[in-house]
Amino acid sequence: MTREEQLALVREYTTNPSLIKHMLAVEAAMRALARRNGEDEELWGAVGLLHDFDYERWPELTDHTIKGAEILRERGCSETIVRAILTHNDHNGLNLARESALEKGLAACDELCGFITAVTLVRPSKNLDEVTAESVLKKMKDKAFARQVNREEIRQGAASYGVELKDHITFLIDALKPAAKDLGLDGSAAAPTA
Repeated sequence: MTREEQLALVREYTTNPSLIKHMLAVEAAMRALARRNGEDEELWGAVGLLHDFDYERWPELTDHTIKGAEILRERGCSETIVRAILTHNDHNGLNLARESALEKGLAACDELCGFITAVTLVRPSKNLDEVTAESVLKKMKDKAFARQVNREEIRQGAASYGVELKDHITFLIDALKPAAKDLGLDGSAAAPTA
């Protein structure tokens, strides 16, 4: 699948703009990881972009990724992409261990991209340029903030990928900055000041 076909698939199954932005954020993060580590940027980007395309239709964690895997296979996606996406959901009943750098990379980016987005959007400026690793770590300690985000998954994802959490947060913030406008994290969503 080309990137255009991948994006069309995302939009075919997902109408929620925030969920689409999340997939675009994870795509940007995965591409940056691939570039840094000499991996296949197109493959890693595809996994990031497609990882949650089925979530809006099948939000039950026992179905999420299972239904998507069937569709991806029908559309001719490689088993490498399908398996990486299946491994990011620990609750789909398959008990697949994350083995490859690709699979571990997705786990290291997914929840953390969502959390960085949430931290950015609660700032008055809504601008990613004002977010630091320190501010993300501080918000991670606030259990009431973005409580749906599993902090342990964030920590385990970074550890499994073999990176220090604070450094990884900084890396992902920097990875998302070129896409900030498309993600709504460039300050354009901030209320105008009088």
